Amino acid sequence: MGCGPSKSATTSATPEANPSSASAEHISLASKTPFTVSEVESLSELFEKLSTSVIKDGLIHKEELQLALFQNSKKNNLFLDRMFDLFDVNRNGHIDFGEFVQSLSVFHPKTPDPVKASYAFKLHDLRQTGYIERVELKEMVLALLSESELNLSDDVVEMIVDKTFVEADAKGDGRIDEEEWKEFVAKNPLMLKNMTLPYLMDITASFPSFVLKGEVHD
Repeated sequence: MGCGPSKSATTSATPEANPSSASAEHISLASKTPFTVSEVESLSELFEKLSTSVIKDGLIHKEELQLALFQNSKKNNLFLDRMFDLFDVNRNGHIDFGEFVQSLSVFHPKTPDPVKASYAFKLHDLRQTGYIERVELKEMVLALLSESELNLSDDVVEMIVDKTFVEADAKGDGRIDEEEWKEFVAKNPLMLKNMTLPYLMDITASFPSFVLKGEVHD
């Protein structure tokens, strides 16, 4: 997945792991994403922890991604379902290391907003039709509210959906295409707030707290 910008010449000054000790896969992934080789190696440790937290086969299954993100491997979650579907680029029911790194790179602070906007569009395009329909937007709003433990009346939710469509559906055809979505997000940058994970700027310093909680410890 072309999720992040490739390395520019200016990143060569960033401290890296000794190339001779890094695997070819790690070097390749670093060249395709904003991550350095050292950061890819740290992500390899993170991947190992996640991929053995429930099913010890070296691959991340949906239950393991859910456990990492929400500390619960059983609860149904629409947002989690969409995240897993997009991470699972090969559509084979699990996430391998390459998919993990390239998909995670979308959330890197250095990844351009248009890339993040495109990914966010795919998250909302639940039925993968190339458009965000009203019912899809409402379903996603409800899922995000539920995950945040916010209870809003149906009238308020409808107002949110209505306002979004008034602003985003420039063609007035009752659905939002990717071009319209990107224009809408450009005017409303807070829509991408959840598409950036600040800790990815220095993944070698420490793992995110959710990985270090008891459920994912070795």
